[in-house]
Amino acid sequence: MGKLIRGLRREQAFTLVELMIVVAIVAILALLAVALYSGDTTAAVMAEGVAGAGAVRTALEVYQSQNGSYTGATMNNLQIASDALQGKYFAQTDYSLVTVTASTYLIKAGPPSLTSRPNMPYYELNQLGSELGTYYTNQ
Repeated sequence: MGKLIRGLRREQAFTLVELMIVVAIVAILALLAVALYSGDTTAAVMAEGVAGAGAVRTALEVYQSQNGSYTGATMNNLQIASDALQGKYFAQTDYSLVTVTASTYLIKAGPPSLTSRPNMPYYELNQLGSELGTYYTNQ
């Protein structure tokens, strides 16, 4: 009976190989979780930029209806409230009008200056409502 008990004890222990496999699987799952979390936080930051660009677009449409064209529109004369574009990640100075003609405009939001993350994207929106995508600042 002594041999039977010793044999059972030996089968209950984990081998070093089994422990290494478990550690490797946990490490892979942790890397995946960090990558997914990082992408979600970037999307959350950019949602603020998209909302701010929408506010600038609305102000541009008001400007165009009052003046007959977009010509002459600047971030200073769009009558946007001083705190309307100030957020957690984006400052009012992170929004700009890249091009403005009589019938077209291009709004650029970002990269966000109030975050310490490097290589955050920026967002562009034109008069047609076309989102020109997000681009990383190191490109």
